Parts: sequence; C-alpha cells; structure tokens
Amino acid sequence: MSDKPLYIDNLQYVNWQPHHFQEMADGQLSAVHITICYHESFRETVTNFSTFNKWFEAYPDRLMRGLTGDDVREAHRTGKTALVFGFQNCSPIEDDIGLIEICHQLGARFMQLSYNNQSLLATGCYEDEDPGITRFGKQAIKEMNRVGLVVDMSHSADRSTLEAIEISERPIAITHANPHWWHPARRNKTDEVIKALTDAGGMIGFSIYPHHLKDASDCTMDQFCEMIARAADKYGIESLGIGSDLCQDQPDSVVEWMRNGRWSKVMDYGEGSADNAGFPAQPSWFETIKDFPNIANGLSSYGFSDKDVAAVMGGNWLRFYDENFGPKL
Repeated sequence: MSDKPLYIDNLQYVNWQPHHFQEMADGQLSAVHITICYHESFRETVTNFSTFNKWFEAYPDRLMRGLTGDDVREAHRTGKTALVFGFQNCSPIEDDIGLIEICHQLGARFMQLSYNNQSLLATGCYEDEDPGITRFGKQAIKEMNRVGLVVDMSHSADRSTLEAIEISERPIAITHANPHWWHPARRNKTDEVIKALTDAGGMIGFSIYPHHLKDASDCTMDQFCEMIARAADKYGIESLGIGSDLCQDQPDSVVEWMRNGRWSKVMDYGEGSADNAGFPAQPSWFETIKDFPNIANGLSSYGFSDKDVAAVMGGNWLRFYDENFGPKL
C-alpha cells in the first residue's frame, strides 16, 4: 500500500473529458463515485457505460474500474483512480426487477431509489406528500441487497428514507447531502434521518454543492469542518465521508436535464431560483477535482486527528465498499 493518503470522493457529476483524469491524479483520488445516470433508460445507460469502457481502454495507466474495495486499494497502490459507477435515479431498471442484477453486472454499485420526484420505488424530496416505499420498491431493495447494489437515498423524502433504512437488510447510503440542522436546504437531511442511517451502519457523504452549504458559495472551510465535527459528535466519525457533488465544467443547460428530465415543459428551479438557474460558483477552497486535498488540510487545521482525517477522506467509504459491493452472504 502506498504511503500517500487514500482519498475517495463518493459523488461527482463532472462533464468528463480526458483532462479531468489527470486532475483526479493531481487531487490524489484513489476512487471517485461517478454519476452515470440521471433520467436515462436502460439502453441509454448502457451507452454511458460504453463511453467509460472506451476511456478505460484509452487510459489504462490512469483509470480502472471500481467494482470492489480491493480495486480501490489496487488503484491506490498503482497511482490510478478507480471509477465507481452510480445512478441518481432508478430509471435504468425501468419496471423490470431483473435489470437490477444486470446493472450490477455492468458495474453499477449505487442506485438512488428516487431523484426529486416520485419514482416507481420511492418519493423524491420535492413532492408534497411522501407515501413511502412502494410495493415495487420493497422488492427492489431486497434484490439490491442480494446482488450488492447499494441503496442511495440522497434525493429522497424523509418517510421514504426512513422506511428504506428499516426495510434494507444491508446498510444504505446518503452519498451527497448535509445535515438540515446546519443548513436548512430542502435536500439536506434531518437529524432523525441521519441518526437512523448511521445507527444502522450506513454512511453519509458531505456535499460541497453550494446550495447545500451554509452561506452557499461563500461557505468557508472552517464552517464546513465545524459541521463535520458536530456530526462526528452526534453520529460517530466512522459513518462520515465526502460526497462532494462536484459538477465541474457542466454547462448550465445540464441543470435543466437534472431537474426536469423528460417529465416537465416548465423549468423546475429546485434548489436554485429563477434569477440563478444555472450552476452556482463553488467555494474558493473546492473549485476543481484537484482541490480535494484541501479538505484534508482543513480538517487537520481544525483539530481532527490524523486517524479521523484518514477515515473521513476515504477510509470509511473503503470499509463500506468492502462490506456492501458484493453479493449478500
């Protein structure tokens, strides 16, 4: 194992181009959980996998598939970055429970049960009412548990999230969000939800997307670290990681795809506003992929021990990968 720190960013939605692969190296990232689907159908998602397969072939010295925790360790040892694939919606499984195993076989390791809207499985956080996990959702969670596709409730409403935690026989994740008690964004998570998640062995990845931050783009490193410190006191350091939700180099038009998909002709401003419908500016200390080590430096400066910094920056996610990416034993 390399002497360098092992860093994992457990959610990015970058407009991927080859120069970003070098930025991952500059950011010392041994693994990145990449959003490979928002609203795509199964066939469209397969095309997205195909694009990354071509990049694995073209950049073998820089990239590798991240299917297991050991893949991340190998990437760390060899100076590569393991790409872990995830879905921000359940659209790729359409209405066919058999596609859950197929998606896992293709390389998916995380799947949100809903984005901001109601899905066939669960309710999104922007719906007025949350009836909880559907009949199909209960069966889908069971199948996801069986094959090792992690349940992600980052964009789901509270009742659906609490029910998913209870129904799932394996720990689930909230890959990118912050506590509602720190910043009351609708997408951030209540104390009840985070406590239930972490008590059940789940993980939360803290987001650096400005709409999720206190003071938005002006959030300071100290504010972010203070939030992590309070969360460690409340939920335990072993349940915390980073899921930056970095949307680097995405055109503003992509926001419309993220929020509207195919369901609406009217712009859904979601966490933004009509006056600021595009992507917000990132905080100065985390503008690009290569800035990831700044978080470790900030945590150290704030007073976190070397052991706790290592846990939050990657060690906790690596343990979670080891325990949850494979078939249920």
